[in-house]
Amino acid sequence: MIDNVTRRLVDDLREALKVGSKVSVAAATFSMYAYGELKDELEGIERFRFLFTSPTFQKNRPQKEKKEFYIPRLNRERSLYGSDFEIKLRNELSLKAVAHECADWIRRKATFRTNATDAVVPGLIHVEGEVPTAYYPINGFTTTELGVERGNEAFTIINAFPGEMSRQYLSMFNGLWSDAERIEDVTETVLEYIENAYRENSPELIYFITLYNIFHEFLEDISEDVLPNEATGFKESVIWNKLYNFQRDAALAIINKLEKYNGCILADSVGLGKTFSALAVIKYYEKRNKSVLVLCPK
Repeated sequence: MIDNVTRRLVDDLREALKVGSKVSVAAATFSMYAYGELKDELEGIERFRFLFTSPTFQKNRPQKEKKEFYIPRLNRERSLYGSDFEIKLRNELSLKAVAHECADWIRRKATFRTNATDAVVPGLIHVEGEVPTAYYPINGFTTTELGVERGNEAFTIINAFPGEMSRQYLSMFNGLWSDAERIEDVTETVLEYIENAYRENSPELIYFITLYNIFHEFLEDISEDVLPNEATGFKESVIWNKLYNFQRDAALAIINKLEKYNGCILADSVGLGKTFSALAVIKYYEKRNKSVLVLCPK
């Protein structure tokens, strides 16, 4: 039994991984830092198969129904660059170098597939070598699971099954790995994510990626039902034509939020024309024959 205190999984794997070994892993996440801890041993193995136990890195994702469904998936994919408990490693700013080595290793040794269904797949590690060994249960292939970093679990119990006892686990893994209806290959997608970690990008691209990550869910939620109705003719009004572009954007955003949430606060620095933007919103609702009430200090 491995508790990652008196006996660590990373030390067991260093002993088990020999030149020519074959490694099969089923886990929820894969961290490049975990690869970094075992890179010398993994360099000598014959092959590495990794199966994501839940749908991960699929390019053709199902239509989103609930945001909650995507939160765990995003966390699984982001764990490629380090899990929540690998902050110290990320702060060392070595990701670029680790990613470069990991990508080169994957091209030569590794294959990644994902469970494409909602079926529960147990996590495990199997090493085929001089003494085949299975490690079960495994949550993620991370430095936390390896026992290098501390997580938030009160205790860890990972069982090591050597010799003949391990073959049943390998048989189960092989059955899943070859199931084309339930399993999807995502090696190229994983490689693409890792390559992004060391690729040189222009400042403009970084800016647009930042904007996308901040606003993409908001943009997906926009419906024609809450967009301003241009048929009212409010864009031909005097006040609309006095606005700067950023003030027009503000007015349209205010109308959108009023229609969707039944309320909105416009807060901006002094002198940027909050009153003018508000007048454009008032004009829009007047054009729709709505009553407008203005409350202001005496």
